[in-house]
Amino acid sequence: MIPTDTASRSIAYTDSLTGEPVVLVHCSAASGREWDSLGTLLSGEYRKLVPDQWGCGESPAWMGQSAFALAHEAAPIIALIERVGQPVHLIGHSYGGGVALRIAREHPEKIRTLTLIEPSCFHILRNGEAEAEVLLEEISGVAGRITAAFISGGYWSGMASFVDYWNGAGTWEAMSMKARLKATQRLSKVVLDFHALFEEPARAEDYAGLAMPTLLLVGERSPGPSRKIVAMLSAAMPNARVERIAGAGHMSPFTHADDVNRRILAHLSAQATPRAMAA
Repeated sequence: MIPTDTASRSIAYTDSLTGEPVVLVHCSAASGREWDSLGTLLSGEYRKLVPDQWGCGESPAWMGQSAFALAHEAAPIIALIERVGQPVHLIGHSYGGGVALRIAREHPEKIRTLTLIEPSCFHILRNGEAEAEVLLEEISGVAGRITAAFISGGYWSGMASFVDYWNGAGTWEAMSMKARLKATQRLSKVVLDFHALFEEPARAEDYAGLAMPTLLLVGERSPGPSRKIVAMLSAAMPNARVERIAGAGHMSPFTHADDVNRRILAHLSAQATPRAMAA
């Protein structure tokens, strides 16, 4: 059974109940606060809905009643979208992009547009192509080291591996002690997120039916697996286009927020229903 009770999940809303709804899905080890700067720009024009995932922000930890899957992360967000009562603009970053793709694949009729910032759907790398298999081995090695550290109780080294892989070598050591202590508390959910992303039963061609306008953002300096996944999705999805963020890595919504937000707003604006027509 997949839980859909959003009462146990933290959802932040704008004050406005008007405007086209935008659902923002954050990355692993983060929270809905990831979208604060974008949310400020959306206010007044769009109704934003920002769910915290299991074990993130104000939401409780995963209940552990079954092996964790993207379907479990997606279910409360789908229930939220159903309550909105109209198609939404869906935005996801990294792990959140993988969740967004799961939502879109289950309910394409509920999604007006997609914006995916390096969605970490590692499962599509398992396709037999030599380059993809090499990159799958790379990210599997990262996940394996993090999982082993968690199992052994080495949370510090596990989170260091996670942070430095996605942000660049030396990032962990440059963080404050307070930030590192807080980050280590999120390691168990990071392990669950990796498991869900690897085990999702989908191939690149399974996303070919997603015909909604899709913006794929990728950092110029992002890890190989992320860049390859974006290329594979852009080839599979009929209405997807890729935009590259100059000088950025995987964490572009944090490091290059102005550039990322500008591109997202342009994508939404191009597809939004004019207010006069909507009325």
